[in-house]
Amino acid sequence: MNISEEFPTVTESLRVWIDQELCTGDGLCVQYAPEVFEFDIDGLAYVKEGDGELLAAPGARASVPASLRLDVISSAKECPGDCIHVVRDDDDVEVAGPDAQS
Repeated sequence: MNISEEFPTVTESLRVWIDQELCTGDGLCVQYAPEVFEFDIDGLAYVKEGDGELLAAPGARASVPASLRLDVISSAKECPGDCIHVVRDDDDVEVAGPDAQS
């Protein structure tokens, strides 16, 4: 099964946020989608908007570009800190991350 079969929501508008209290600073997310994730000076990952603005406020959410949806979902699945939350924009249901329904 490929990831688009496992996650049919990849065609829907998504938003992502990181719980920095759980972030291990491993960097897999930055490797998967550097356009969406970035390290700050504290060594933790944060989300950023398309214009590159780092969103450092707790719980700040960034839009996920359509071309990066699979990469962001993969980041959430592979994150060792289990701290990346990917939610549908229209109903706020978590599709990938620690609170996603299996």
